[in-house]
Amino acid sequence: MKIIRKNHKTIIIIFFFLIILFIIYIKIKLENNKYQNIIIANEIKENKINENNNDNETCIIDIKGAVINPGVYSTKCTDNVSDVIRLAGGLSDNADTSITNLAKQVTNEMVIIIYTQEEVKNSNIVDTVVKVVEQECVCPNIQNDGCINDKINDNISNKSLQVNINTGKLEELEKIPGIGETKAKSIIEYRNKNGNFKSIDEIQNVEGIGSKLYESIKTYLTT
Repeated sequence: MKIIRKNHKTIIIIFFFLIILFIIYIKIKLENNKYQNIIIANEIKENKINENNNDNETCIIDIKGAVINPGVYSTKCTDNVSDVIRLAGGLSDNADTSITNLAKQVTNEMVIIIYTQEEVKNSNIVDTVVKVVEQECVCPNIQNDGCINDKINDNISNKSLQVNINTGKLEELEKIPGIGETKAKSIIEYRNKNGNFKSIDEIQNVEGIGSKLYESIKTYLTT
């Protein structure tokens, strides 16, 4: 007790000093919490702004093929392929979406081609559709950003480009890769002289069309 009485002033000073330190600590902690809350609030605000911006962003989509009203449409970039189909009036009666990714989110300047049942059937690979892992579509001519698998799309695209060498007109035959005006005229002259081609490989009998050229164009030919 004597020690306390003797040093009571020092003890009081130390006590008040500790109280001041405690107050400063509490104040700093409150300031830090306030600062953190401001940061969190700003992040939430920015996220909401970004979400609103994404919701308001517009994409221009070109949809072709088996829909009621094919054409170019403006839609939200958060929409998917099925939303664009609805904008185009819905599917035609002969549409086949078995190889179309209806859930895919759209992107600006996206091209979507909805194939017909006949086109899908003629692709000869319908049985593999359900086994295919989704891939980004890379098409040889017009890219179909809405398809599931590039192999399927390539096959259908080649089928749609086929020309009947028995009935094809000059301008149609000229569109076959590797066949210009001269060879197209030769094809017409040959069939006028010899009758219709019995099979596509008979086209090798036409002047200027050898086996090498035939191998590169046979996927585009039909009789």
